[in-house]
Amino acid sequence: MHFLEQNTQDLRAFISQLKIVKADAAGQKSGYPKLTVITPSYNQAAFLERTILSVLNQNYPNLEYIIVDGGSTDNSVEVIRKYENYLAYWVSEKDRGQVHAINKALEKATGDYISFQNSDDVYFPGTFSRFGEAAKKNTDDILFGDLYMISTDDEVTEILKTTSYNFSCQILEGMQIHNQSLFFKRSLVEQYGKFDESYRFAFDYEFISRYTSHKTTTVRKIEGLAGALRVHADAKSSTIASVGKEEHLRVHEIYISSVGPRALNKMRYLWCRIRKIGYFALRMDFKYIRFRLSR
Repeated sequence: MHFLEQNTQDLRAFISQLKIVKADAAGQKSGYPKLTVITPSYNQAAFLERTILSVLNQNYPNLEYIIVDGGSTDNSVEVIRKYENYLAYWVSEKDRGQVHAINKALEKATGDYISFQNSDDVYFPGTFSRFGEAAKKNTDDILFGDLYMISTDDEVTEILKTTSYNFSCQILEGMQIHNQSLFFKRSLVEQYGKFDESYRFAFDYEFISRYTSHKTTTVRKIEGLAGALRVHADAKSSTIASVGKEEHLRVHEIYISSVGPRALNKMRYLWCRIRKIGYFALRMDFKYIRFRLSR
């Protein structure tokens, strides 16, 4: 069986229904850091329940789950109410959009680490436990992993593996970390501020660049940590076009001078591309290299 087919079967089984397992004493004393997961929601009832199940079915022993709905006019509120006993906080009221919704949740968050998953995206099985184990061993400010692409019926269509993080490549090449597989310390928000509402599409690119522009911020790639971006006609990412490109350029221009002399940027960009291939080659991941070359 192709690995994408196996991933599809695993995901569909994982988010098919609620599978809460009561934590035993050992699990409650696991030492996992407190994790706040935020879901901004607006008129995505067709997918919202699967997002919620992908969070709750992790059975993470130290979870704070917050949903901020922007006053949906479909049956999103009914879906949220179905699971409200498992939520630390939820609200449905008019807001200024996705970034405002996340910022409202950040004001409520009390976790050591924060993650946010959009109301049409999901986490894969075992993501939180892998995160928890990594966070116990390392005190890095940002932990991240690989990204899957899924369809409207939860078919896994593609995997996008990431390399170890490099700030120069983040600015020269573009997004190195995807929010679907991202966990960051709440202390970063306290130090460097919440998300910038002036960005509609590239706010994640902006805040990751802003947080990691400080040399004291530590970042670690966690192998196997995975979330999934759902591709569908109504997805915000499906309409990024010129606005998203303009916003990425704004971030690029803010930080490009900190990368080094502009005259060397072409060489640095080429190094970023070679670095990516070398990263997987050194790990003998030729299967993934072949997969990417075949796309």
